[in-house]
Amino acid sequence: MTRVCLVGSPDVVLKYELLSRETSREALSTYDLSEPFENTVALDTVSVGAAISLLNDLNWYLVRFVDTVLVREPSISEDEWLSRDLAEAVRSNRIAPEETGTYLKLYGVETADGTEADETASDGGGAVQTERKPQLVEPLYVRRSDGDHPEYDLRDVEETVVVRVSESEFEL
Repeated sequence: MTRVCLVGSPDVVLKYELLSRETSREALSTYDLSEPFENTVALDTVSVGAAISLLNDLNWYLVRFVDTVLVREPSISEDEWLSRDLAEAVRSNRIAPEETGTYLKLYGVETADGTEADETASDGGGAVQTERKPQLVEPLYVRRSDGDHPEYDLRDVEETVVVRVSESEFEL
């Protein structure tokens, strides 16, 4: 199964924006949606081709509400994602899957303590325990050499998300 993760723009609530519009709601209705990171929508498709097709169907919404599109294809890598551009290039045979690992975008993953103020709580307000999702922060562009990539060093984080990007995305 190919996994797709849409990372919302900072100024929108992505799930609301996608599900409040009829066309995108219908396109997503057959998928099990999840939120692995804060302000993301993730789903599984049967193949890279199906993932790209869905992304093309949702393109109008992606341009307006999505900051980054991630695609993970287990036949390419179990734990690294592909950018949308790179996934499209692999699907159309413009680049071989084994040639996708040189240019990388590393995201730090920040976790919250799970407590935030909620003025509308039924008990009259105060701190309420909520399940806060990990958040993707500050991407770092790096080039893999000798099979390994440099460490993420923009923030002190315990975890990173590795995204393979195309050479043209890397040079931007």
